[in-house]
Amino acid sequence: MTAHKWQFSARFRRHAFGWRSDAPIQRIKEALAEIKKVARVDRVLAAQGAVSFLEKLSPALEHVDSSSGAVGTAVNNAIRMLVPIITGADVEAKVRQAWLERLWEALQNDDIPYIESLGEYWGELCVMPELAAHWADKFLPLIQHTWSLPSGQRGYFKGETVCLASLHAAGRYDELLTLLDNSPYTWWHYRRWGVKALVALGKKSEAIRYAEATHGFNEPIWAIAQTCEAILLSSGMADEAYRRYAVKANQGTTNLSTFRAIAKKYPNIPAEQILRDLVASQPGSEGKWFAAAKSVGLFDLAIELATMSPTDPRTLVRAAQDYCTTRPDFSFAAGLSALHWIAQGKGYEITGAEVIEAYLAVMNAASGAGIDERQAKVRIEGAISCENSKVGFVHTTLARRLLA
Repeated sequence: MTAHKWQFSARFRRHAFGWRSDAPIQRIKEALAEIKKVARVDRVLAAQGAVSFLEKLSPALEHVDSSSGAVGTAVNNAIRMLVPIITGADVEAKVRQAWLERLWEALQNDDIPYIESLGEYWGELCVMPELAAHWADKFLPLIQHTWSLPSGQRGYFKGETVCLASLHAAGRYDELLTLLDNSPYTWWHYRRWGVKALVALGKKSEAIRYAEATHGFNEPIWAIAQTCEAILLSSGMADEAYRRYAVKANQGTTNLSTFRAIAKKYPNIPAEQILRDLVASQPGSEGKWFAAAKSVGLFDLAIELATMSPTDPRTLVRAAQDYCTTRPDFSFAAGLSALHWIAQGKGYEITGAEVIEAYLAVMNAASGAGIDERQAKVRIEGAISCENSKVGFVHTTLARRLLA
């Protein structure tokens, strides 16, 4: 191997970081950038650097407060980025085997743990089927013995996932399924390898049934749904994939991101149908989909949703202000809904100034919507006429303006 001085080496000494997570996260990003830069000119050297970095990660991070999950996320992202660099290097089997031995040692010393997800990529890291077979044979007898013991005598072995991934990479699908059939666990973490094996054997329907049979307490329903959805999509069964799994498999951090994820996978399904199906999946929360409907241009549906269940008044007011000129009908309706929900006591610590802001948004949109001032005020009075402890607050704030 070419001699090379990696800058990250000095920064990732054992216990290099204190409890704060910001510095190690930044150092991880810098190390990845350094390795990626080298990979553009020397893939083997970059792979060597990636192995070295993964060896150093966990010891360097031992004292870092990982409770927020930020460091764990940074490490998992790093592993996802580095695995293709390691697998993409063209090296002899003995070199790759030496890398795998070093990574296994790092996994064994990963006490926190930080790099445990590396085991999930073991089959890929082996690259060569003969290496995967070696690692499967290395751990298979021990796992078979451990899983046969009574529950009180079993312990966790870090080579379990390594073995499952290696059996799959070696093409030993029947052996993998037999091992899982004798497992004392029905965890998705293990059984997903059975799903992969069944798919590889061309038994896609059986793979879906196998995946669904994993449902249980604390199982990642979204991950199971994603797997089943992918199987059906790969079989050209998009309609069934959408009907059975689309909503569960594509939950984003926001309602809009959830909608967009589904719309991207299913371009032949109308946007309004997707959104209505998503709304139906969360009865009683229709108003929370207002922003998503508005953002994708479904303005009539957005207003329909805003009238069905509580919707954030501030979101409604912003929409009324943004579309006052271009879509005055929508703007007027959004502003009225904002006043209605404020009168119902919705919204966090709404102030009198925000009530007036909503009122002005409605009045500004009225003329463009073909509604005269008197009619607009009548509509506003109707929107806030509901009896609630907040009614007095809204009426008092708008009294002079409504009478003018």
